Amino acid sequence: MGNSQSASVALSNAAAVNQIQEVISDNCVVIFSKTTCFYCKMAKKVFESMNVHYTAVELDMNTNGSQFQDVLEQMTGGRTVPRVFVNGTFVGGAMDIQRLHEEGKLLPLVNQCQEDPQRPSSLA
Repeated sequence: MGNSQSASVALSNAAAVNQIQEVISDNCVVIFSKTTCFYCKMAKKVFESMNVHYTAVELDMNTNGSQFQDVLEQMTGGRTVPRVFVNGTFVGGAMDIQRLHEEGKLLPLVNQCQEDPQRPSSLA
């Protein structure tokens, strides 16, 4: 009766995996993040400095955020944020993103998304 919020119901593990994989496959750059995380902000700034659009999934604002973080740990081997995916591949956390950018390797990874007609444009 009344208003039911499906967001307050825990997802099955398979549903959480599917949601995460869908976000990753639908977007060139995905940052699983928390709004108060310094390293998450650092990773976002790297992409912003290159004028690259990214999709941020703020785990601390998501009802299933802790569950998503558990799934991300299973997928990537780590539970810390940010967890950054480019072109469907896990590329690491903030320090990894910073290093790839400094080595000139990050933008070529992002540009691979543009070459894939299945993916939306990655540049703002």
